[in-house]
Amino acid sequence: MLRNVAAKTLFDQRRALLGWTLSLALLIAMYVAIWPSMRGQPSMSEFLNQMPEAMRSLFATTGADMSTPVGYLQVELLSFMGPLVLLLYTVTAGAGAVAGEEDRRTMDLLLASPVSRTRVVLHKLLAMSVGALVLGGVGVLALVGEGALADMGLPLGNVTAAMLHMALLALVFGALALAVGGVTGHGTLSRAVPAVVAVVAYVVNGLAPIVSWLEPVQKLSPFYQYVGHDPLRHGVSWPSVGVAVATVVVLAAVAVWGFRRRDVHA
Repeated sequence: MLRNVAAKTLFDQRRALLGWTLSLALLIAMYVAIWPSMRGQPSMSEFLNQMPEAMRSLFATTGADMSTPVGYLQVELLSFMGPLVLLLYTVTAGAGAVAGEEDRRTMDLLLASPVSRTRVVLHKLLAMSVGALVLGGVGVLALVGEGALADMGLPLGNVTAAMLHMALLALVFGALALAVGGVTGHGTLSRAVPAVVAVVAYVVNGLAPIVSWLEPVQKLSPFYQYVGHDPLRHGVSWPSVGVAVATVVVLAAVAVWGFRRRDVHA
C-alpha cells in the first residue's frame, strides 16, 4: 500500500474523514429540522430586507426568499456554514500533505520508497479530491434524504450541482494549502495563507455588488465561481467548473515545482 500514496493517505485519514462526513450530515440535519418552523414565514424575508445592505450582501444570496426551501438553504447553509466545513477539511488535508509530513518528520521515510516527489504531490492531491467529493456526495444524500423527511422537495440535480461547486471551491483552497506547503514546507504558513485568502475572497465576492471598486475583481474570487450563478436554482455552470479545475491544476503545478526544487526538512 505504501507504493500507492493516495490510497495510503486515504487510509490514514479514514477516521478524520468519517468525522467530517458525520459533522456535515448532522449540520444539514439541524437546518432541516429547523425548516418546519420557518416554512411560509414572510417575516423572514422581511427580516432579510431590513438587514444592513452590507450584511445582506455578505451573508444572504441576492434575491433569496427564506420562506422557500431553496432560499432558506441558500442563506442558512450554502452561503457560509456548508463551505466552511468543506474548506476546513481540504485546507487541513492540503497543509498536511507535504508540510505536515515534514513537520512530523515522516517525509524522508516516504521519499525513501520508490516514489517521485511529483507522484507524492499528485497522489496527495488525488486523495484530497476524493475526500472532498465524498463530502459533497454526503451533502447531496443528506439534503435530499433528510429534506424529504421535512417535505422540502429539493431537486436532486440542482442539489448535486450545488454540492459539486462547493467541493470544487474547497479543492481550490486545499490546493492552495498544498502549493504553499510544497514551496515552503511550513505547516503554519500552509494553513494561514489559504485562511486569509479565503476570507478576502469571501468579502470581495460578498461586497462587490455594493462596492463599485470591488466589482472588477469579483470574478477572480473562487466564491464567485461557486455561487455567482446560483447552482441550487440553475444547476451546474460548466465555465465555473472549468475555472475551478484550472485553478487547482495551476496550484498543483506550483506545489510540484516548489517541492522538487528544495531540500526536505529532516
